Order: sequence, then structure tokens, then C-alpha cells
Amino acid sequence: MSASLATRRVVATFLATGALVGAAALPAAAADDHHRRDHRAPHSSIVIGDVQYDSPGRNDRSARALNGEWVEVKNTGRHSVNLRGFTLSDRQGNRYRFNDFRLDGRSSVKVHTGKGRDTRHDVYQDRRDQVWDQRDSATLRDNRGNVVDSDSWDGRRHHRNG
Repeated sequence: MSASLATRRVVATFLATGALVGAAALPAAAADDHHRRDHRAPHSSIVIGDVQYDSPGRNDRSARALNGEWVEVKNTGRHSVNLRGFTLSDRQGNRYRFNDFRLDGRSSVKVHTGKGRDTRHDVYQDRRDQVWDQRDSATLRDNRGNVVDSDSWDGRRHHRNG
């Protein structure tokens, strides 16, 4: 076997190995990119607004403490949207499902953890334990299960994902 043929085989093997390594790394790179992208559907006017996690004051599971933590859902559009079937969930899988709730254009609703009477601006999950921890995330999904928006925080900083 000539030296040039041996060299070509080594180069071909090297290039093939590089292509395989690159192809194997592609899904991992795509997965990393997925976490950096805007999770909100480009056509959605429904977004997560402010978040009050780990309610201020005593953490005594009282109605006041539970309702002191909330996630705001905003409609940034001009037209009202029925949120029936939309869900708001945290990292641990706690989930709140909106019933027949119409959110007016350019308005918001706070989803409180505890018990209370639902109004146009406040709804309640009727839970007995806190949901939104110091290190957590909130994910809003539409009635088809598509992620509409998400937000996360680590106790010191708020990380806007959507």
C-alpha cells in the first residue's frame, strides 16, 4: 500500500469520526438551545407576569400566608381570551387548571395558592400547602398542552424564560 493511499484512508477515517461525533452532539446542542429560546408561542398574548413566591411573613400555612404567594397571568392583547383548559404548573408537578375563565384584553389575574372566592382579578387553587418555592418555575400551557410561557427564579434572581 502506498503512503498516499494510507494517508487518504487516515484522513477519511478522521473525517468520518468527526462527522459521527458531530451528529451525536447535535441533539445535545439542540436541547441546550431549547432552554435558551423564548418558550412563548409567538402568536400568544397570554403570558406570565409578576410572581410572588414563598409568601412574605410567617410561613404558617394560614390562608393569609398561602394567598400571599401567587403567579400573575396577563393578557397583553386587545381581545379577551377564554383560559378554559389552560394550566399553570411548577417544577414539582403541582398544577392549577383554569375552568371557564375569560381574561379581558390588557388585564391580568393572580392565581393564589390558598382558598378564596374567585373574581375577575383573583382566582384560588384551594391548596393547603405552599406551591411556589424559593427555587422554582412556573409553566403556563394552553388547552392543548402547548407551552405558552414559562418563568423561573432561584431565590435571588428572576430568570425570564418567555
